Amino acid sequence: MQLKTLLGAALLLLAGATQAQTIPETTPEPEFIGEIVTVRPDGTVAKLEKQSVQMRTRANASAVIFGIGKAKTKLIIEGPKAGVRLTAGQPASFIVRAVDNATDPMSIINVFRFEAKKDKRMAEMASVSSFGSVKSNKLERLSFTGRKFGESSYLITLDETPAGEYGITVSNPNNLDEKQVIVSTFAID
Repeated sequence: MQLKTLLGAALLLLAGATQAQTIPETTPEPEFIGEIVTVRPDGTVAKLEKQSVQMRTRANASAVIFGIGKAKTKLIIEGPKAGVRLTAGQPASFIVRAVDNATDPMSIINVFRFEAKKDKRMAEMASVSSFGSVKSNKLERLSFTGRKFGESSYLITLDETPAGEYGITVSNPNNLDEKQVIVSTFAID
């Protein structure tokens, strides 16, 4: 008898947790391609700030003087903190507007962590040696699950929500010449 009660309680908890993360289909898609909104646990939405990034490549002193060394390429955003703040440990879901939703979201959407400094946020894209080999890629990506949402969007949910400053990029698989990197930013406290 206790096993049935325990099993019933576990199923109710699971059903309640699933309902808390369900996004109503009436939630509107973002207006423009590349726009992203977060869906808070209470069902409200907040549009993420879009930031233009600076790309900076710097070589270390030995690469400059002797031609042997490595260069690092970083994404840089001015300002130390994102305006949209989420809570660690709670589900983090986003509706991402794309060209269409026929492509696997893992191939066009990147969620990554920034290193917050006093007046800017940075993410290292790559470190390349003078011999051409990529030594490291320190871009710390967060894993997520995704599904189609509406006509042209994806609903993505982060698998984990550790505290930090984050960015999301959306690439267009139909456009081979993207001119500028736009990052939508958020933070988890």
